[in-house]
Amino acid sequence: MPRSDAQSGRNLLVLALAGLAALLFVLSLGIGPVRMSPLVVVQALIGGGTEEQRIIIQEIRLPRAILGLTIGAVLGLSGAALQGLLRNPLAEPALFGAPQAAAAGAALVIAFGLAGAISFIVPLAGIAGTMLAIGALLAIAGRRTSLTVTMLAGLALASFAGAGIALILNLAPNPYIAMEVAFWLLGSLQDRSSDHLIIAAPFLVASWVILAMNARAFRALTLGEDAAASLGVDIDRVRRMVVIGVALGVGAAVAICGSIGFVGLVAPHLIRRFVGSDPARVMLPAALTGAALLLAADIAVRLLPGVIEIKLGVVTALIGVPFFIAMIFAERRQLEGAPS
Repeated sequence: MPRSDAQSGRNLLVLALAGLAALLFVLSLGIGPVRMSPLVVVQALIGGGTEEQRIIIQEIRLPRAILGLTIGAVLGLSGAALQGLLRNPLAEPALFGAPQAAAAGAALVIAFGLAGAISFIVPLAGIAGTMLAIGALLAIAGRRTSLTVTMLAGLALASFAGAGIALILNLAPNPYIAMEVAFWLLGSLQDRSSDHLIIAAPFLVASWVILAMNARAFRALTLGEDAAASLGVDIDRVRRMVVIGVALGVGAAVAICGSIGFVGLVAPHLIRRFVGSDPARVMLPAALTGAALLLAADIAVRLLPGVIEIKLGVVTALIGVPFFIAMIFAERRQLEGAPS
């Protein structure tokens, strides 16, 4: 396919994904105990409708929808960035212990009363945990390691972070706070306010900027680290920047809404068949796909019947785990079909 045609196809895909995310955003604002049509939602957003409708839309549902949009985008972008850095199609923050480490850091400061749930200290603790996890992964796996070693290192870090969370919950001085932390860890956007949005926004935006700045380096890395270095790419700097970018985004996301897995794995793969394997071309569509996925999942948890709202992390795991298993079978078939 000519380059101009491929670029036009990608632009159309980006526009379609942006439109889908916008549609889901509006639908998310209308879903809840009080259902509202898209027309009523738009009227309430611009100051029309009744006072009750404006309060519900602007003060209750709007922060939740914006968080779903932005957090989904940062998870999709983080997954695409890690896959580009490690040249590994199975790379995703949750598979390498990043959300678990962020949850451990945030749970530590909440469970022991070092900070309230609405505090800048919580995302900072989550970011520190994520940075430690991804930094440790890169240090353990090394530059020229195999996929197996990288996956094993990630699983070990995820297990270690999970054990740390269990230890924190067991040692928490207040059992009621420990129970709240345990439910929060399942992932949810319920009852999130504009205060949560204000806390998360600086870290999420910084994550987008840092990861997007390294898109060209990911493209060079597809040729191998030696070839990328010969093209002027500072490999160590790129690694550090990706660690910081993913830590800022994932750490803040987990600190605000708990652990939400597999969005970073699913989003890049859903669009890669349309834009190819070039990491630089995957990143923006992956971010939009992640936003659409998380908004759709958040709508689903409000539509599913139940006495209490199903946790968002449960829904994403139910979608992500079968997808991950299908990817493994596809990789196995490809290896079995390759000539020896």
